[in-house]
Amino acid sequence: MSAISLPLFTVGLDQSKPSPSSSSSASLYSPFSPSRNRFCSSSLHCISSCHVKPARASTSESIHETSTIMFDNNDSSDSTAFIIRARNRIGLLQVITRVFKVLGLQIEKATVEFEGDFFIKKFFVTDSHGRKIEDHESLNRIEKALLEAVTGGNGAASVTPASRGIVVRRAGLVADSGERRAKSERMFHLMDGFLKNDPISLQKDILDHVEYTVARSRFSFDDFEAYQALSHSVRDRLIERWHDTQQYFKRKDPKRLYFLSLEFLMGRSLSNSVINLGIRDEYANALKELGFEFEVLAEQFHFSLNLFEYRSSSFAYKFWLFFKEGDACLGNGGLARLSACQMDSLATLDYPAWGYGLRYQYGLFRQVILDGFQHEQPDYWLNFGNPWEIERVHVSYEVKFYGNVEEETVNGKKCKVWGPGETVEAVAYDNPIPGYGTRNTINLRLWAAKPSGKLDMESYNTGDYINAVVNRQRAETISSILFPDDRSYQGKELRLKQQYFFVSASLQDIIRRFKDSHSSFDDFPEKVALQLNDTHPSIAIAEVMRVLIDEEHLDWNKAWDIVCKIFSFTTHNVISEGLEKIPVDLLGSLLPRHLQIIYEINFKFMEELKKRIGLDYSRLSRMSIVEEGAVKHIRMANLSIVCSHTVDGVSKVHSELLKTRVFKDFYELWPQKFQYKTNGVTQRRWIVVSNPSLCALISKWLRTEAWIRDVDLLSGLQEYSMDANLQQEWRMVKKVNKMRLAEYIEVMSGLKVSVDAMFDVQVKRIHEYKRQFLNILGIIHRYECIKNMEKSERRKVVPRVCIIGGKAAPGYEIAKKIIKLCHAVAEKVNNDTDVGDLLKLVFIPDYNVSIAELVIPGSDLSQHLSTAGHEASGTGSMKFLMNGCLLLATVDGATVEIVEEIGADNMFLFGAKVHEVPALREKGSSLKTPLQFARVVRMVRDGYFGYKDYFKSLCDTVEGGKDFYLLGYDFASYLEAQAAADKAFVDEEKWTRMSILNTAGSARFSSDRTIEEYAEDTWRIEPCKCPL
Repeated sequence: MSAISLPLFTVGLDQSKPSPSSSSSASLYSPFSPSRNRFCSSSLHCISSCHVKPARASTSESIHETSTIMFDNNDSSDSTAFIIRARNRIGLLQVITRVFKVLGLQIEKATVEFEGDFFIKKFFVTDSHGRKIEDHESLNRIEKALLEAVTGGNGAASVTPASRGIVVRRAGLVADSGERRAKSERMFHLMDGFLKNDPISLQKDILDHVEYTVARSRFSFDDFEAYQALSHSVRDRLIERWHDTQQYFKRKDPKRLYFLSLEFLMGRSLSNSVINLGIRDEYANALKELGFEFEVLAEQFHFSLNLFEYRSSSFAYKFWLFFKEGDACLGNGGLARLSACQMDSLATLDYPAWGYGLRYQYGLFRQVILDGFQHEQPDYWLNFGNPWEIERVHVSYEVKFYGNVEEETVNGKKCKVWGPGETVEAVAYDNPIPGYGTRNTINLRLWAAKPSGKLDMESYNTGDYINAVVNRQRAETISSILFPDDRSYQGKELRLKQQYFFVSASLQDIIRRFKDSHSSFDDFPEKVALQLNDTHPSIAIAEVMRVLIDEEHLDWNKAWDIVCKIFSFTTHNVISEGLEKIPVDLLGSLLPRHLQIIYEINFKFMEELKKRIGLDYSRLSRMSIVEEGAVKHIRMANLSIVCSHTVDGVSKVHSELLKTRVFKDFYELWPQKFQYKTNGVTQRRWIVVSNPSLCALISKWLRTEAWIRDVDLLSGLQEYSMDANLQQEWRMVKKVNKMRLAEYIEVMSGLKVSVDAMFDVQVKRIHEYKRQFLNILGIIHRYECIKNMEKSERRKVVPRVCIIGGKAAPGYEIAKKIIKLCHAVAEKVNNDTDVGDLLKLVFIPDYNVSIAELVIPGSDLSQHLSTAGHEASGTGSMKFLMNGCLLLATVDGATVEIVEEIGADNMFLFGAKVHEVPALREKGSSLKTPLQFARVVRMVRDGYFGYKDYFKSLCDTVEGGKDFYLLGYDFASYLEAQAAADKAFVDEEKWTRMSILNTAGSARFSSDRTIEEYAEDTWRIEPCKCPL
């Protein structure tokens, strides 16, 4: 055994006299550098030479079995010796010295002895006063902290990261020859340590990226280039954490969750990333010294030159060229944004998880308003690149389509072999997702479709260049468009191609990862959980069966047992008519082997069901995976329920609808399968990032920032809700946010609005059941009332700025007419001098996550008007709730649970209840509606706002017994709720108290709570915290 003595505060080796007996470099093991420790300069003196064996780390070995910590107060008269024996790994010395530093201790001297794969490190330590440590409680505390750091336990959470953590050396990397050993150790020495986060280091990183990544002069670069360099600098730090997290997962081999979703509405990444990394202020200071403002680079995402402009007397829309970070609009509405929130929570709560989806070349369409009509344009979100993604050209998988299935004999056993008629390549693009207050950074892997290189070369080699181009276009089309129009056969085919493409690539990746460390599929259910986010990825069930049976040669029963243990299914549907069905002819043509497997699953299920319920053919028909008829269909929801161990709804109301209506037959068969997890949103995106002023105010009054991770602490605001000082500060924060929103409205439309008015907001996808039409009819009623008032009465009116935003599906004509009506009413209202600032109506075009981050903090009242029983959850209301915005809502979706948390007195409820809706619909034309409703509809029908013929079909949807969504029935109670909101708004103190209580009661609606429930009750996964 040999030793290396490390006197206090060593910075490097004196290599003027290298030892002839060994070429190993002791600097590899030295943790000391001026940037990490406040050490004075001294050289390292080698007492004796040593031959260091390469360190090894194995997934099968446990550090806990051999690591020991001891202390000795007899070895030195003026210091305490801590003796640490552990398996060597890169960066561990820095972890240990950082522990001592954080605990306020000083290292006087240190020695390192090597014993094969292990080392024995002795540190002579004093307290902050330079004295020996003799208190047993302190000694035990230090010993415990060191043990947790050495063994990678969670107990080192209080220690600031200073090391790359565990790095696994590849076998054979360190050769026996001294020269190659020295090179390898030099490489590890260069790798050992994280990028620094002090302003000077950050500035250097940014400037390096300006010059070497963006390829611009560091002496002359603009905001766009600064943003690109800044983003790459942040991404570097994400990649460090991502690598360490994945290495730790690989070593620990926990059960992993794989979240399969065709939609992820991530929004912008810069602010969210630096906040979760905990280095936002450091970057802001570094940029300021370079002459840039962080807020400008992070928040301003439009170019200052408007390309073209449309103006009418009520609006002036300006169309901007994106040049900084645009939204990654890879989804639409609540389901897609929910997926993004859940990824943030999975990372923050340290769960071992991966997300899988599609990297669409064009996101959800850009909404352009011309003369009040919606027009769709492609969303070229990748035109200026995406610095947050990492293209993994070496991670690609072949995905097959079409062809035929033949039967072959392999090892005396008959097997099905699928011969594809077309193949494409799936290429991975990784997007690191950092957790807040943790080192864990998980991955969202998106797949892009590329042509198969083999087919491409065959076409070129034979001179068939046109076919080569066609093949490329056909392949790339798969990941080009979000939501292809599936009214045609070609659209349905493309949608199914997208679903199978992303599922096949993801499962190949998942199975490859599993087989890297396991030799048998017996452990597959214990290591893999597959989450189906709605029915879009449900073809994965047939794909797993195909792989296990046809490629891994498992028998049917064993493969089926595995499938039933690994899948869980969350549905977002509220009506049976909305459930996804795939034509059998299409599925048989595109995925012939999968159709065979689904038929076999259904046959076995039907036979088993007959034993359970008898020959009830009506029920058998409803529960069958195959829907009979003139055109046969595969019911993907039925397939998902049959093959999943858990079926989750997304709110209490939704769960009851599933049990009593949508999946009643299945619930009666398998009641134990059905659960619900109320959706949630992440407070880090919707308060910390989007409303930093409110974030600071909450932290001030709670006297901690711990609520950002432990959101239940928000309830502590309740005791201050009546405090005059908090109320004043709360109103000031709201006013500042309203000023930002008002400025945006003026820039966007040319319309000036008063920040003293109530900002009344409804922003969501345009749909009949969401009842934006009801909102507009209410605005018309309000307008008419103001017009008929005397001037003296108008002084009592509460001024309102009514804000509506959202996109209509390209083929949804009624929704598009609602958008046009909004503009037609605004044209009349906003230019009426009699009304003035008492009422304004604004439509915000191209509503997305980034605009939501501006609108939600600046809103006073938020409307959620869906007909009861039609909203599965409604995560939009949760975002407004967190920001202290009061809700005017029907008792639908998650609103029921919001009422339970904050009380009906702190919101404005109206409308028919869920159980009342069916009976009201049966009344049809005999259902009475108030005169006010008939009058405002008549104003639209008679052309008071113009476009009389155009709006006729829109008016027809709510009159003559066709009012399916009950706008007429709910109109009277809607006006009463609006009047109650006016009355409360006038009472400033009451309104502010209600606002505070809304935020205080929002903890239940955090996605952190949702994920914890899924992890415990559905996925059965445990946190796996990457050590510091």
